Amino acid sequence: MEFEPWMLIIFPLFFGMGWLAARIDIKQLVDESSVLPRSYFQGLNFLLNEQQDKAIDAFIEVVKVDPQTVELHFALGSLFRRRGEVDRALRMHLNLVERADLDEDKRQQALFELAQDYLKAGILDRAETLFQDLRDTSYAKPALNFLLELYQKEKDWIKAIDVAQRLTAVSGELHVKETSFFYCELAATEIARQHTDAARALLVKALESYPHAVRATMMLGDMESAVQNYPYAIEIWERVEQQNSQYLPLVAERLLAAYQQIGRADTAIVVLQGYLAKYPSLDLMNVLFNAILQRDGAEAAYKLVRDELQRNPTLLGLDKLLEARLLEVADDRRADVEMVKKLVHQRTRSLAMYRCSNCGFKARQFYWHCPACHGWETYSPRRSEENGLTV
Repeated sequence: MEFEPWMLIIFPLFFGMGWLAARIDIKQLVDESSVLPRSYFQGLNFLLNEQQDKAIDAFIEVVKVDPQTVELHFALGSLFRRRGEVDRALRMHLNLVERADLDEDKRQQALFELAQDYLKAGILDRAETLFQDLRDTSYAKPALNFLLELYQKEKDWIKAIDVAQRLTAVSGELHVKETSFFYCELAATEIARQHTDAARALLVKALESYPHAVRATMMLGDMESAVQNYPYAIEIWERVEQQNSQYLPLVAERLLAAYQQIGRADTAIVVLQGYLAKYPSLDLMNVLFNAILQRDGAEAAYKLVRDELQRNPTLLGLDKLLEARLLEVADDRRADVEMVKKLVHQRTRSLAMYRCSNCGFKARQFYWHCPACHGWETYSPRRSEENGLTV
């Protein structure tokens, strides 16, 4: 491209336009800055220098001068709460609530933030009162969610049931599973008090609320077993297959023991074999292994595990196979098998865990209520290896 004389005019023109735009931006910034109160800049300075209390005082003055900066209060209050500085968050939000000139929407927002501050600080009675006051406002759904969380912490299951039902009415989201567990918790208390009729009525409500409530079914069966009504207990526990077949391993031992009590151990083995054929499970296999070992001996128990391992290869199954082999191996070869089993067992310890599908918390025992995230029925009744989970 050849140089043209007119190009000498373009470069100064572009430079001049850029200078003019910069001057306009600077003038606009100066004009906007002059409108903001001096306390605003003092507050920012204190905040940058980690002098939070002085910053709060300065920002309170800003709001008195310019109510439009009220959003600044909300932002800072939330920031303090997230950082764990709850006393400072409380101070910010209390100042807003006490203002007479605050419009109703902003006042409700301030009450909602203040309630969260109290909850974070562990002042549960004040948090509960404020969340209750917000039930008929635009903050009804989040307020009810916080109340549900609070009542579960306090184990106030009756109030938790009421809030869960209100949430369903407000949001349209069903909370039937949680409600069924709240009824189960109430039933457990009545069982401990030996109020069996009250407990049974609560468990029936749990199943009415959520027909797939396996825990309620298991508890009803346990109650019948406790009074030696074994046939009815068996009938109840066998309903689990229709509710959720994954939970059959949790009732397998109960079924075996109940059948044995009425002299029908052979029937129990047939029933469990049928379950294992349809729903492969290491825990089911373990229960059946012990039953066959007791009735038919080590060779039959070994064959059961070997066949199941061929059908569903797992390290946990291999560990059980080696256990079965040790029962009948010759003394001169026992040490070798024991060494291999020890190595396999060390590897399978992490694979034999139950795992929460919500937060990933792992445990050696099964929980209906996750100890970490407090979710209900978030644990699979199957071991980690069976679910293909990475541990």
